[in-house]
Amino acid sequence: MGLTIETFSNVKGGNSFYKAISHPLAAPKAEALIARLAAAGAVAVYDPLGLFSGFAEFHDLSALEVSHAFVQDIAQIGETVAGRPAQPVTEIAEAAVGTVLVAAFDAARLIDHVRHLMPDGAVIESFDSLRLDDDLLTNRRTYLDAVNFATNFAFFRDGEGLHSRVATANYWSGYGAKGVRLHLILFGEAGEVLAEWDQEIPDRPAGIALDSAHVRERFGLGAFTSQLFIHAVGISGHDVVKYALDIWHEDGSALTCTHDANAWPSDFYAGLPAPADADEEIVLWVQNSHPCPIPAGAVGLNLMGSDNIATLDKAIPAYGTHRLSVSDLLPDARWPQQLEIQAGKYFVRPRYEVLKRDGKRRMAHVNVERVDLKPDPAIAELGNLMGKGYILPAPILPSERWRSIALPTPMATGQRELPIAALVIDATGREIARHDFGRLPRDHAEAIEASDMLNGSGPLPSGYGHMELVYDFSDGGEADGWLHGLFRYEDRVTGHGAETSFGAHIFNTVLTYKNEPQSYSGRAPGLSTRLFLRLGSNGLDTLCHLIYPASTPWHGTSETRLLLIDGDGAEIATREIAIPCGGSHLWRYWETFTVSERDRAGDAAYVVVRDTSCRLFGYHGLLTDDGPFSLDHMFGF
Repeated sequence: MGLTIETFSNVKGGNSFYKAISHPLAAPKAEALIARLAAAGAVAVYDPLGLFSGFAEFHDLSALEVSHAFVQDIAQIGETVAGRPAQPVTEIAEAAVGTVLVAAFDAARLIDHVRHLMPDGAVIESFDSLRLDDDLLTNRRTYLDAVNFATNFAFFRDGEGLHSRVATANYWSGYGAKGVRLHLILFGEAGEVLAEWDQEIPDRPAGIALDSAHVRERFGLGAFTSQLFIHAVGISGHDVVKYALDIWHEDGSALTCTHDANAWPSDFYAGLPAPADADEEIVLWVQNSHPCPIPAGAVGLNLMGSDNIATLDKAIPAYGTHRLSVSDLLPDARWPQQLEIQAGKYFVRPRYEVLKRDGKRRMAHVNVERVDLKPDPAIAELGNLMGKGYILPAPILPSERWRSIALPTPMATGQRELPIAALVIDATGREIARHDFGRLPRDHAEAIEASDMLNGSGPLPSGYGHMELVYDFSDGGEADGWLHGLFRYEDRVTGHGAETSFGAHIFNTVLTYKNEPQSYSGRAPGLSTRLFLRLGSNGLDTLCHLIYPASTPWHGTSETRLLLIDGDGAEIATREIAIPCGGSHLWRYWETFTVSERDRAGDAAYVVVRDTSCRLFGYHGLLTDDGPFSLDHMFGF
């Protein structure tokens, strides 16, 4: 059975209480609190905010002798709290207990309200004893402020020639943040702490890099495949830790990338591909995000649309890492079938690897499968005001070198069908071809290659372009706006591949619908662009494919600037490009900036893609001329 605590609400946002009680540094403090309560004998629980059950999800309270439970809201009287029927707090004086636990942070005011009602001589405890140290808090006055819990996890590996690097920038400085730093904890495969340290960040938009080889050398570690906990302190504007993650082999045989983990564990994830054949292995990395073990049988896989779930018969320790081969649970699953992950809110959005028998490998992530969505009949009527409406754009790379493949992926438990079409669009913005999928059933296994949609007519006029997945209600059907797809790219020459996945948005219209077009920060519509592009080093060039999707006609061309920033946050050079509305632009770092500019920028440099006239969607990757390459979508801030 999964955890029942709410981690994220698409209405209210992230649940800071969840992050507060699951934070790795709060775990030993929770153990100490539980030990004190267990030694105290009979305990009463006062739960004014309904938080006690969430605490109990993560911590073993079996040693506690809870004799009474009390609530503030009269509507909750009689409900079960801590295994006891809830009584009104006005009756707490009658409880024969020596200790009262007030299940709240910033509890002083709540305690003052009832102090005169407390049993004589009772010791009062609260969740304030779980607080992080003040030097880890951005807002010390309001503990559950989201800025205090800007945290995330990163897959982190170093060993057998493989290395990893987390790359981001101090984007919080653009919102006025000062004194930002990262508190970092590296966990081992069994959940043990391998290293813990702080990284200071300059008060400017400096580049940030966390290199696994450097960490391993600094702390004298052996090989590891585990997870890195990242806590950003002193931040402003964004309470989400965003990053790009690169993984490569030192002999040049492997190169892949993905990005931040989405820090809110979900009941389900979807979009996990099945292996193509017996020579391919899909490995799901299950990494426990919490201070409690994942029980055996709590994690499972099933074919999308099937109720037959195969479960992992193994417990995973707190903050531990487990390598799960899809074929161990579903040996007959084959691409383009796709899998659903029964996650039970035990871990943040996980990574998976596609491993070939000849040593080729690539990594990507699955996506959150929502449980709160129902079909929205209004979406079918948006066309008269919002044109294409929801658009899911993805690159079509030059076809003489790469195959570009799309697999629509159901991404909500209520999605029974996907009434969609795929559009092939040249870089100029001209639609060249269309493929009508029809009303794809939930259990479909239909992928399509861009060149097949062109019926063998050769490459696009510009040599490249993009595809768009859009809703198509010509045959009826239902939709909820949570349209997703997996996009796979294969090098025809080397056989290496990359893949990425994302969801649809409404783009570039001033009209709004359900918080679309999405804004990076603030209310809709989001009509500007600020994208982070990390750059390759050690002989790796960087590619970037920028797409200008438009639900309705917008500005004729973009007014896009490419800002080359060095590792200290100083602007080195700028380029301007104009992308046709509805079109795209594929460029490379080495071709766009001069050798002199690149030398001045250095290895820690990055590019900001900035446009105040429109919202662009971007993809980035690293590549060599005759070896592996990587590709993933970019993040904005």
